[in-house]
Amino acid sequence: MPKLDFDVITLGHGSGGVLTNKLLDSGVFDLLGNDILDERHDGAFLELHGKTAFSTDSFLVSPIFFPGGNIGELAVNGTVNDLAMCGAMPRYLSLSFIIEEGLPVKEFWEILVAIKFACERAGVQVVTGDTKVVEKGKGDKLFINTSGVGPIHPKATIGAKNIQMGDRIIISGNIAAHGMAIMSVREGLEFDSEIRSDTTNLNHSVIGLIEKFGPDIHLLTDPTRGGVATVLKEIARSTGVGMDIFQKDLPIDDQVANACELLGLDPLYVANEGLFIAFVSEARADAVLAELRKDENGRNAQIIGSVVKEHPKQVILESAIGGKRVVNMLPGEQLPRIC
Repeated sequence: MPKLDFDVITLGHGSGGVLTNKLLDSGVFDLLGNDILDERHDGAFLELHGKTAFSTDSFLVSPIFFPGGNIGELAVNGTVNDLAMCGAMPRYLSLSFIIEEGLPVKEFWEILVAIKFACERAGVQVVTGDTKVVEKGKGDKLFINTSGVGPIHPKATIGAKNIQMGDRIIISGNIAAHGMAIMSVREGLEFDSEIRSDTTNLNHSVIGLIEKFGPDIHLLTDPTRGGVATVLKEIARSTGVGMDIFQKDLPIDDQVANACELLGLDPLYVANEGLFIAFVSEARADAVLAELRKDENGRNAQIIGSVVKEHPKQVILESAIGGKRVVNMLPGEQLPRIC
């Protein structure tokens, strides 16, 4: 951490003057500097060719530090993954902070370091951004907005319109870890081992699959807020297809399942930050699954269901004991401030 003559963020650090420049010079520009960001212009000059994806997201997680990560890497990974779900290769990010006065500089530094490492893992550059400071009581320590751009992979044909009857639904790993990592901290739950967020960048994993299987991957999506259930229901409703999914095939860590049970939460509706769902052609689903399981981010991947003609616009879950129920979208806010 750099030596500074202040320990906490004050309103003056958002003034655009000397204090702002001290904060940015000793943090953002030193850690995240590159040829584009170092121009310090009002915007960034980028070289983009061909079809390009663009995404933006805001992150309000509380607490800002949690087992397995913090709000900084969550912000980078979230936008990188949104681009990856488009079949894009993320290249550039914007990074904007809204800081509540009183935030310890030490915490801000730790978040910047996490952002740097997350960018390096994903292979993206921060090229522009903004910093604002609000009065104490008008924020919650730190809010972050990130936007990202990247070219679409030439073999990617991602879109809900590509879903076909018989498509297999693959999830890349254990569900509900992120939401329960946040909740375990808030509720003071203790387990034999710590529940950790699954936040990570997925772009390298996804691009590897697209490179090998191309048009057999029909749709990609990440089940963040609202969880797996909400994402699948949204797709079923918008496309008109039916889906059957099977509880026995849903991968979940035992301690995460126990935490969900203790808190009365359905893991299907709990947020994830390091997972994706893929709709894959029936003929290549087993091969896609086998390839994904070779990847660190896909070791626990499973085929959890399929697209069917029956019950259009409905997602039906078959329980472990053979019962069936309709899966709907999350009706309200199940977990406050998880991403």
